[in-house]
Amino acid sequence: MNNIGIIILAAGESKRMGSPKQLLDIDGKSLIRRTAEVALATDCYPVVLVIGANKTQIAPEIIDLPLTVIDNPMWHEGMSASVKMGMAGMYMTYKDVKAVIMLVCDQPYLSVSLLDRMVEIYQKKKPPIVACKYGEQVGVPALFDRTLFEELLTLTGDKGAKPLLMSHLDETHLISFEAGSIDLDTREDYEIFQKG
Repeated sequence: MNNIGIIILAAGESKRMGSPKQLLDIDGKSLIRRTAEVALATDCYPVVLVIGANKTQIAPEIIDLPLTVIDNPMWHEGMSASVKMGMAGMYMTYKDVKAVIMLVCDQPYLSVSLLDRMVEIYQKKKPPIVACKYGEQVGVPALFDRTLFEELLTLTGDKGAKPLLMSHLDETHLISFEAGSIDLDTREDYEIFQKG
């Protein structure tokens, strides 16, 4: 155990997809289960999953996994509400967390090796943030040091932790994750992904 928690943000209603994207089939597994299994295969603890919209359909997918599952009834207030609920769930499970990795569930190329690399960079170089770069974008997965937890708890709106990341960009260690640009937001995204 490395005292680094993971929060998977999966409370959104998938409006653009038209059905819960958390349940999309990726190689015989739902996207949400795949993401959770990747997180659980690291040395990170705890792994917290935040659900909200469509929770009755999503919960059975991960019921047998050793996750801290948090229901976010305020999911309609945007991703920042899920960040806060996830942080609360993490503290309830384990108080001595030194850092947290924020994940979303719609990046099908997320891997254990990517998360392990982020942890390794954090442990060796101690930057306050380790984030991923794809194309011109900077974003999740992103690791935040404990010194930024208070700022995470004051986020508002639907941008998640992105505003915090951008305001600390000059002290952020960026790693390349080009496949991070592939996220499954629409039915068309999913069809393109399936064609490979």
